[in-house]
Amino acid sequence: MIKLNLKKFNIYTIISVLLLLAGLLHYIYWGIRYGVWYDIGIYSITIVLVIPGIIGIIFTLMEEEKED
Repeated sequence: MIKLNLKKFNIYTIISVLLLLAGLLHYIYWGIRYGVWYDIGIYSITIVLVIPGIIGIIFTLMEEEKED
């Protein structure tokens, strides 16, 4: 199980959160602006921003396992 430690919040976590927000806000803006919510083009741009954001947040906040 993945344990997240919020004390490890650093610049890479901030960049990951910004990527995630940029992807979601871009998708919402595009849908409102053009009235299209199911276009493959907008999906591809959103995925390129959202997936690295999620993975970056998980990797930067993940606790290291310690062996006893």
